[in-house]
Amino acid sequence: MNHICISKLNTMQNVIQSIREKKGTLLDVRSVMEFEENHIPGAINIPLDTIEASIKQIASMEKPIVVYCLSGGRSGMAAGILQQNAIAEVYNGGGIFSLNNIINNN
Repeated sequence: MNHICISKLNTMQNVIQSIREKKGTLLDVRSVMEFEENHIPGAINIPLDTIEASIKQIASMEKPIVVYCLSGGRSGMAAGILQQNAIAEVYNGGGIFSLNNIINNN
């Protein structure tokens, strides 16, 4: 494993630890209907199609911000939009089920 991968892994472990300690923000970018059906406890729902309109609100959220969706596609797009708008400490958490497992089992 090269140094960059180790560095990213350590960073993500620190981010997950922050989320476990109820520090930071879990941002669910799925639709309202998907969020109402199932979400990670404590997550905030801002659907992907409203991310740009919510930049100021998201910028004021506690960091780190971990963005997730169903599979990681929408969260990747949302994380990119947030980073392009100079919001630091934004991480793509991927899909809800894998992220929930990581938060609860590691």
